[in-house]
Amino acid sequence: MEGKEVRNGIAESALFATVTTDASCGAVNGMHDSFTALGGMVVLTNIMLGEVVFGGVGSGLYGILIMVVIAVFVAGLMVGRTPEYLGKKIESYDVKMSMLYVLIFPLIILSLTAIFVLSSAFGLSALTNTGPHGLTEILYAFTSGAGNNGSAFAGLNSNWQLNVAIGWDMLIGRLLMMIPVLALAGNLAQKKSVPPSPGTFPVNTTLFTVLLVSVILILSALTFFPALSLGPILEHLQLHAGQLY
Repeated sequence: MEGKEVRNGIAESALFATVTTDASCGAVNGMHDSFTALGGMVVLTNIMLGEVVFGGVGSGLYGILIMVVIAVFVAGLMVGRTPEYLGKKIESYDVKMSMLYVLIFPLIILSLTAIFVLSSAFGLSALTNTGPHGLTEILYAFTSGAGNNGSAFAGLNSNWQLNVAIGWDMLIGRLLMMIPVLALAGNLAQKKSVPPSPGTFPVNTTLFTVLLVSVILILSALTFFPALSLGPILEHLQLHAGQLY
């Protein structure tokens, strides 16, 4: 029960942690650092998906709309249909801006995490846990900052280097990611709407919903699975071997 919601039990802590990392509100009623290895991975993954469940606070729907554009393009490639969304043709510039948005998020998180993991002076010295759990603490700090979540894993001591890095992490994760979104929106606004044709891939069907969810999961898995495998997944496997952190 250490670090958990003691009034309503562990289930309340698990539910609160899931909702707060999906909704990007940052409030917590338990310490995520005290969760099991896989429990910590769930809250991490919720932020890594890019705030597409409820929409991010201060960013709204544009995260899921970027994924829609990519999914429409992928669908057009697979079935040979015209990639269109809301009557606007999805062209190379739109896909480039969407992928730029997708790449900025992991680039800032993984780069800063790698820098602080490799530094014993201002990275490893801030940890309260060693091994893969320590990696998860650093990874969560930069994921939460870039994802505009604000929650903490609660196992990382602060120093001025970490504070400055997370500050830049927040600025890049929010403001820099808005540039390709605005560029995409401006480009789509300039295009003339075209009526649906027999070659238009419908985006209001169950099939497209499955495709959209698949694109989100595959992009996130390809981007963050190596880091998760060295952090919470490795910790979970070592837990069964009797190794605690």
